[in-house]
Amino acid sequence: MWWALVLALVSGIAMAFQGSINSALGKIIGLLQATLVVHLTATLTVILLLLTPLNNGNFSKLLHCPWYLWLGGLLGVLITYGVVASIPRVGAALATTAIIAGQVTCAMLIDHFGMFGLDKIPFTWWKAAGLVLLAAGARLMLN
Repeated sequence: MWWALVLALVSGIAMAFQGSINSALGKIIGLLQATLVVHLTATLTVILLLLTPLNNGNFSKLLHCPWYLWLGGLLGVLITYGVVASIPRVGAALATTAIIAGQVTCAMLIDHFGMFGLDKIPFTWWKAAGLVLLAAGARLMLN
């Protein structure tokens, strides 16, 4: 469990860098162009990783996946474009805070309903309090 939390923390740090870097690129070449470059470099990286021992998947099962599991790429474009567009306008800290508030809110709903085959993790009043504090922190970032 600790390893998963460390990995999540590192991912969050990487996301802050990625958003800022992508936004800087977007200022120079344009929002859609930066989004394309980000996804092309990501595609090339994954292709290279498929040639390593990290590759333990099976493409033959792809056609057996529910249709909604194919939406990850579309969501990736939406996320990248949204980050590239928002950070130059409100700054990396405020944009990231808003992103995290949105992520946590949606993640709580996904957990509560056990969406996408995940185990159900009930919504509690403690989690609601945490969400309120997170939103209050986001509000304080506006000043």
